Amino acid sequence: MPDAIFADSRLAKLYDAFDGPRDDLDLYLALADEVGARSVLDVGCGTGCLATLLASTGRSVVGVDPALASLQIARAKDARVTWIHGDATTLPELQVDLATMTGNVAQVFLGDDWEATLRGVHAALRPGGHLVFETRRPERRAWEDWSRVQPRVRSGVREQLELLNVSLPFVSLRHNYRFPDGTVVTSDSTLRFRSGPEIEKSLRTSGFEVVDVRDAPDRPGRELVFVARRVS
Repeated sequence: MPDAIFADSRLAKLYDAFDGPRDDLDLYLALADEVGARSVLDVGCGTGCLATLLASTGRSVVGVDPALASLQIARAKDARVTWIHGDATTLPELQVDLATMTGNVAQVFLGDDWEATLRGVHAALRPGGHLVFETRRPERRAWEDWSRVQPRVRSGVREQLELLNVSLPFVSLRHNYRFPDGTVVTSDSTLRFRSGPEIEKSLRTSGFEVVDVRDAPDRPGRELVFVARRVS
């Protein structure tokens, strides 16, 4: 089930405001140009920030997400995108040039669902098509920064991040949202921190070759950006 931050309609409406400017998406747009992608699948598209950006360049875009509340916001943004309620394992037949997973979507898969997602993406790509995604470097220990994050307020709603548990490779956290009327809504998340070699192995097992592993230009030293190609 998607986290409440994506699935609760009250929180989904606030997601873009709290997420702020999406400087991270410039990388994905540049990579789409780099691999000559004319058709793109955005896995875990959320409120549709990347999908709408790609569609504005004339590309054919499919966005898929299991959180209906987020998807409804995305649908209102751009009718040119094909929006699908589901995940990478429930897609119709596709043959896209590029698949993406932004916002560290790759870390929400905690077990066998990671390999299942890679197989679903593999089936949706044309032979030779590319998969691009980001993931936090475990050695950077991002959760230590999260434990010191100060509250933020957007549209009168106060957000406080709370670190719940660190049992590597799993890290659990909670977002607490206090609305002007005093209502408090919480959203719990658990993320998996995989090492670079672990990710490369899972990609090879799922029929990909790793073309490149890059630094995220907007978060130098904090994340790995994988560029993989379907080879089988």
